[in-house]
Amino acid sequence: MNFDLIVIGTGPGGYVAAIRAAQLGMNVAVVERESLGGICLNWGCIPTKALLKSAQVFNYISHAEDYGIKVTNAKADFDAMINRSRGVANGMSKGIQFLMKKNKITVINGNGKLLRGKKVEVTDKDGKATTYDAQHIIVATGARARALPNVPMDGKKIIGYREAMSLDKQPKKMVVIGAGAIGVEFAYFYNAIGTEVTIIEYMHGLVPREDKDVSKELEKSFKKLGIKTMANSAVQSVDTKGSGCKVLVKANKDGKETTIDCDIVLSATGVMPNTENIGLETLGIQTNRGLIKVDEFYRTSVPGIYAIGDVVEGPALAHVASAEGIICVEKIAGHHPEPMDYNNIPGCTYCSPEVASVGYTEAAAKEAGYDIKVGKFPFSASGKASAAGAKEGFVKVIYDAKYGELLGAHMIGMNVTEMIAEIVAARKLETTGHEILKAVHPHPTMSEAVMEATAAAYDEVIHL
Repeated sequence: MNFDLIVIGTGPGGYVAAIRAAQLGMNVAVVERESLGGICLNWGCIPTKALLKSAQVFNYISHAEDYGIKVTNAKADFDAMINRSRGVANGMSKGIQFLMKKNKITVINGNGKLLRGKKVEVTDKDGKATTYDAQHIIVATGARARALPNVPMDGKKIIGYREAMSLDKQPKKMVVIGAGAIGVEFAYFYNAIGTEVTIIEYMHGLVPREDKDVSKELEKSFKKLGIKTMANSAVQSVDTKGSGCKVLVKANKDGKETTIDCDIVLSATGVMPNTENIGLETLGIQTNRGLIKVDEFYRTSVPGIYAIGDVVEGPALAHVASAEGIICVEKIAGHHPEPMDYNNIPGCTYCSPEVASVGYTEAAAKEAGYDIKVGKFPFSASGKASAAGAKEGFVKVIYDAKYGELLGAHMIGMNVTEMIAEIVAARKLETTGHEILKAVHPHPTMSEAVMEATAAAYDEVIHL
């Protein structure tokens, strides 16, 4: 019952922290109330990508003639797509079980709660409580879908991302509230298989936290697909009394109200941390708006207690949680890890076309006082994109005019989520624009658009 480290939660922050700690020689236990892998593996990152792949394959088949192939009577099997997604998630969760055994990590099933004296009380499904001791405890309990106060989720007609991955039948009409990553990914999936989709966004447009050029390009692509977007608008209420839903939407600018009929409403307005009822108040651990306050090595206000992932300030992203977990346990083990650079965190959205970005947007770079060089290269001028039939989108890069520092990059197009890592590594290494330009990129590839965009920034572009 005594451990060097107990991790509460086994999402991509928790299980990675546990494995790294075990590698460093610690006796580790993890506490999980549901399935190993947390939301990411079971209800988030992984199963959504499985659904999006099904949508992409169906889209390819639907446009097979564009590639010189004739296909007849292709149909989307909604149930089979959902089942495939669940199968992928289950397989990944079993993979985490294997990793726990491989690294000799004790798995404790139940709800974990912090007690005084570096103790964790775990209550199992039968209500039996057991107390465990540890030298160090990491809180990695993740987050859940945030509900709007005036649009409470009932799990049937007004749903969150979790229900959107396991519906009994495909809706004919859907309204998505929120145009962030979750909202646009589900909007793309359901539209691709034949659902009529309308997106309501309170801010200026799709993926509003991205560079404005990317937002405009995605809106243009979605319009071609038949996805309706209502930006600068707020959902006032959802009437679920009838067989479907009546969504009352009010425009922010002129106050004009519109009613939209649909079968189901997906609330995709962000997430909120799972920090209730886990003992934070008992220990006096400091929080801010529900998030646990930590230092650069994820130490809370109480010695021996740490927090990582969606329960602390920062981007609610799986790769951020994993990196935080590794930094945290390496510091516990007496190593000297480098604190996280939160301005070099890539963000990826997996609709089609994909969106990927890192660093400053053009507007943010100007606001920060930089004199900048901006280069943009459209995939319509890319040989590989033309051959692949994926000419939508572009790569946009932003450099500091004085020193050539790579301030940020913003991409939209096929496979750009695989391309952004080049920019992350380049920024980590403090690479300059001229170094990117002179690094020979393979041809024909989508990735050479990074070089071409850089060339455009320095007035040396060849293929545009």
